[in-house]
Amino acid sequence: MLNYIYLHWIEIIAATLGIIAIYFQIKVKPFYWVISLVVSSMYIIVYFSAKLYADMSMQFYYVGMSIYGLYVWLSGNYSSDKKIIHISKIKDLKSWLLIALISALSFFIIGYILKNFTDSNVPWWDSFTTSLSFVATWMLARKKIENWLIWIVVNATSVALYIYKQLYPTTILFIILTLLAIVGYFQWKRELRTLEMIE
Repeated sequence: MLNYIYLHWIEIIAATLGIIAIYFQIKVKPFYWVISLVVSSMYIIVYFSAKLYADMSMQFYYVGMSIYGLYVWLSGNYSSDKKIIHISKIKDLKSWLLIALISALSFFIIGYILKNFTDSNVPWWDSFTTSLSFVATWMLARKKIENWLIWIVVNATSVALYIYKQLYPTTILFIILTLLAIVGYFQWKRELRTLEMIE
């Protein structure tokens, strides 16, 4: 047990911080992005060691999006009402088609690269979770409630992936993240309903 902790301490700390981060995400607190920045940086190392190269590359995107998300959420807290970004739905078909197109293109491009240019033994699986995470993170930064639905799919799929890769602390993290994504969706839905009543 101690040997496992010694060998996987970065993953254990990152997984623990990931759980803490979701609390702030559900509560729509900007501090979520600060923790996310730290977690993403740590998971670059974890995923590289596990040869999950798409997931590793995704962490660099998360680092950038953490900075962007923090800026957007803080701007909403400290700027004029016109700049505040509230929880909202994606209502237009054009946006959904764009999200679907980006997800599909990134899935095939990432999968192709992983299959042909890396030693990954789960190229398409890795690509699937990465491509959906790409759009879900942007949706989260813009406070689109549907981000939670995509995270439920990503997190549940990741549970099986990480069991296969024997990343057990991360498996536990993603089981919890799946459950918290469900909680987060209904929490945001209640807040959205309150905002709509005020408006």
